[in-house]
Amino acid sequence: MIHPKKKLSRRKKVQRIFMIAAVITGVTLLFNSRPTVEEKVQIKIKNHLEYRVQLAETLAESVRHESYPEKINMKWDGFPMDLSVQYTFDSELQAAADKLLKQYKPDYGSIVLMDAATGKILALANFQRDADDKPNLALKASYPAASIFKVVTATAAIDKAGVHPSDTIRFNGGNYTLYKKNVLSDKITKWTRSISLKEAFAKSINTAFGRLSLERLNPDQINDYAKRYMFNQKIPSDIPVDMGVAYVPQEKGFELTEVASGYNKMNRMSPIQGAMIAGTIVNDGRMVVPYIVDNLKDPQGQTVYQAELVDSGPIMTTNSAEQVRELMEQTIISGTSRKTFRDLMRNRKFKDIEMGGKTGHYTGDNPKGKVDWFIGYAFDDNRKISVAALTVNKKFWTVKSSYLGQTMIRKYFEPMIKEKLANNGH
Repeated sequence: MIHPKKKLSRRKKVQRIFMIAAVITGVTLLFNSRPTVEEKVQIKIKNHLEYRVQLAETLAESVRHESYPEKINMKWDGFPMDLSVQYTFDSELQAAADKLLKQYKPDYGSIVLMDAATGKILALANFQRDADDKPNLALKASYPAASIFKVVTATAAIDKAGVHPSDTIRFNGGNYTLYKKNVLSDKITKWTRSISLKEAFAKSINTAFGRLSLERLNPDQINDYAKRYMFNQKIPSDIPVDMGVAYVPQEKGFELTEVASGYNKMNRMSPIQGAMIAGTIVNDGRMVVPYIVDNLKDPQGQTVYQAELVDSGPIMTTNSAEQVRELMEQTIISGTSRKTFRDLMRNRKFKDIEMGGKTGHYTGDNPKGKVDWFIGYAFDDNRKISVAALTVNKKFWTVKSSYLGQTMIRKYFEPMIKEKLANNGH
């Protein structure tokens, strides 16, 4: 006998509908909770940065005193572990940097050489005359950024305001001074001069950059690009580098012209950040985060950590980076570094190496003395490097920072050039 189907009550029908809806919702949530490819990448970067923070905290005391332990004990995934450390330093380049500073003996000196494509620190050398306790000067952000800040202003002008390297700027006054009566004057007189952005950058003309900030930029734009270059932000490295500081006034005026031209003591940076800034220009506008730990191994020899590329994304367009390179190239061709780079630029063996740089000078107070900066880059078809060199001298100069930078560029590429010539039968 076939029994007729029982009629479901209204209450049971509603219960069944809710049950089915709950199952569908659960399945939907299950699939939606699976991270996308982009989310997986972000999670991986987040985890990697957390490891870097742990490393920076563990190594902080040692690295600040220029000690790089081969063994460390730190919590790894929640458990204490003895780990072997492999650093990124190139032994020959490190020795060359150390030798340079010991040879010229500035009162204070620092050299940072970085692989601009990856962020690997290839050499990190410091020198301090007449001191028992010798801190790692490359990590300190107590030095006036000086005219290095012109890179920030030029990038904002090119990338945001559409200024071209060949565009001209009218200005009154001298090349390297900055007087209120000149830079704030809109009057065109028989003494008013015109100069291209490229030449103003190469020769580091303060009043021209002051006028540029008043005529083509606003404070928010300069502040924005300072942040893009990691001023006023903690650098997520595995070394305890100090945060660079940039104070940009909120209104146009003389104070803004001082900032835009680098003619002040308030804006400060470290040699590490200097190498990052130069690296960004050669890396088509992408700023990579530097690191010194290549890998970590557990007592069994298994790799538990392998350093990976971390960048802050594009801080300008590729075309803008190319135009800023045009400015920096002019610095070593006809600007403030022309004498230092003359022989290298004329050397036919280096004809396939493109180079650029920026100098900066200002009197600082921590440490006291005349601060001399050089940041620069060099690249060929296969390699990109950036360099930052800093010297601080109380009374007498012993060496130009641009010479230190030029020498490190030469030291990096010479072995590769020799090998290439040997393979070609020269």
